[in-house]
Amino acid sequence: MLRLGAQRLQGIGVKPELEVFDLGHMSFAKQLLAEGLLDRPPLFQICLGIRWGAEADTRNFTAMVDQLPAGANWAGFGVGAMEMPMVAQAILLGGNVRVGLEDNLYLERGVFASNAQLVERAYKIIRLMGAEIQTPAEARQTLGLVKHC
Repeated sequence: MLRLGAQRLQGIGVKPELEVFDLGHMSFAKQLLAEGLLDRPPLFQICLGIRWGAEADTRNFTAMVDQLPAGANWAGFGVGAMEMPMVAQAILLGGNVRVGLEDNLYLERGVFASNAQLVERAYKIIRLMGAEIQTPAEARQTLGLVKHC
């Protein structure tokens, strides 16, 4: 079913985001790439702290990043209280970040967040670590979403 879905997406020119929750998911995504069912560069989302998936810690994050295929674009995140620590970890590992209410409802213990507040906090962490934020146009170029005429 996943192969058929990948083939259909490829046929209509849609680049899938490959959400991987453990090393087995990473292996299967790499197999789809080897079979030519995914266009390069692939886009991986490393998902940490989801029940029954890889726990949100440095060792697991590093292991998953080490398994990425050459040239892959990737971002990573942690759920709940591990959201912002995994923002910092993704930057240290050379990747991109994802934050939002889908993964974490709180700005801090007992204080509900908005998406804007979570993005602002992640932005501050990223900038304090000396990393840059891409513009939408730069991100489209990096992800290979720009059509060449």
